[in-house]
Amino acid sequence: MHESLEEIEKYIISKVREIRESKGIKQEALSLAIGKNISFISQIEAPSKKSKYNVIHLNLIAKALDCSPKDFWPEKPL
Repeated sequence: MHESLEEIEKYIISKVREIRESKGIKQEALSLAIGKNISFISQIEAPSKKSKYNVIHLNLIAKALDCSPKDFWPEKPL
């Protein structure tokens, strides 16, 4: 992930990816499920990009992945 991202941002991006992959959902399908363009998730997950999620994205992603937004956050501060 891009070095300018904060550790918490990297953690959340990785956690969303982990949950998405565990449910067998492709990046494109998740992007479309949350009403974004087909490359939205891939841009955020790309190591060279500075893109990141906001709380609205995380809420929509949690709905699409049938989980809680808190599942994306670490138990303790980073």
